[in-house]
Amino acid sequence: QVQLVESGGGLVQAGGSLRLSCKASGTIFSIYQMAWYRQAPGKQRELVGDVTDGYGTVNLDSVKGRFTISGDNAQNMVYLQMNNLKPEDTAVYYCYIKNTYGVTYWGQGTQVTVSS
Repeated sequence: QVQLVESGGGLVQAGGSLRLSCKASGTIFSIYQMAWYRQAPGKQRELVGDVTDGYGTVNLDSVKGRFTISGDNAQNMVYLQMNNLKPEDTAVYYCYIKNTYGVTYWGQGTQVTVSS
């Protein structure tokens, strides 16, 4: 059974930084893509960024220049470095992995709260 465990969330003041980590365990086979999504209260889940073929891309315009995504396929890890956090970054952040067979896995989510 595959399990994704996120860590690193918490409460931070505006302008601060957090680093989220996600560790995947179990039989995943070969990882095709790793990603971070987030969901704020009352809003749809949105893609923050992904790591595909070893290359990290931040997809969400509102966090470009502040967030960096990286991954380590050998360790089944994906990271999200978040700098200069803003109150609008408050959300539950979810880790996501897709293997080369197209099977997807989600973490349980980690809360990030940014106070003004």
